[in-house]
Amino acid sequence: MTEKWSSIPLYAILLYLVYRELGVKGTLVVMLAAAVLVTATDQLANLFKYNIMRPRPCKVESLQASMRFIADGCGRFGYFSAHAASSMAVAVFLGLLLRKKYYYLQFLLILWAVMLGYSRIYLGVHYPLDVITGMFFGSIIGWGIFRLQQWAHRKYIVKP
Repeated sequence: MTEKWSSIPLYAILLYLVYRELGVKGTLVVMLAAAVLVTATDQLANLFKYNIMRPRPCKVESLQASMRFIADGCGRFGYFSAHAASSMAVAVFLGLLLRKKYYYLQFLLILWAVMLGYSRIYLGVHYPLDVITGMFFGSIIGWGIFRLQQWAHRKYIVKP
């Protein structure tokens, strides 16, 4: 679930739905907004990670006996989860964007983001609070980028 290529089919379907809803110009704006969204969540996570410098659970000796670490690797620090933040940001952004035509999609996207976040705990690379915090920041960023995209769409795509 956390492999970066595993979500490509979902992203392709979502891109198609966005294209059907907004056309070529609108899709380009959404793609630009999505790039800003992923960059923002990733850089914010890095800012927290390297300033707080809390070791990941897989690096804490006292937890080794009580946890099952199954990830291929484990970075040194990890607060908050960039995976959880970016997946929740995408879910909120696209869920809001497509909710008028595909109402239930927003709930499926939130479920997908929660499952992806949980997988980070399951792998042993994040604490539950890392994932919850990532989802919180991702939700805020997703909502903010949605509002920015709506403004840009009204200003540059839909001419009065």
